[in-house]
Amino acid sequence: MTGYAELDKQNIVINVIVADQEFINALPNYKRFVILSRGGIGWKYDITANVFIAPQPFESWTLDDDYDWQPPIAQPSQPPKTYWNEATQSWDTYAQQ
Repeated sequence: MTGYAELDKQNIVINVIVADQEFINALPNYKRFVILSRGGIGWKYDITANVFIAPQPFESWTLDDDYDWQPPIAQPSQPPKTYWNEATQSWDTYAQQ
């Protein structure tokens, strides 16, 4: 059994199933299914590169050559508990509890 992604007309994953190739081939919309290598519902399939791309997490982030989203500023290694603040375009630290 293999994982398959069902794509809509914009190549966005709308469903994920595990099935045999024979089952997929018997579906009336079988051409809308591709083998899922990573990702899930909401991810976009790039037909040319044959990769799944996660939804863009923030407007300021850009896609790198490996099809991963990168922030405009690298995440600091210390402190470890940070989150991206899109409004300030910076990494903020979670409040200590």
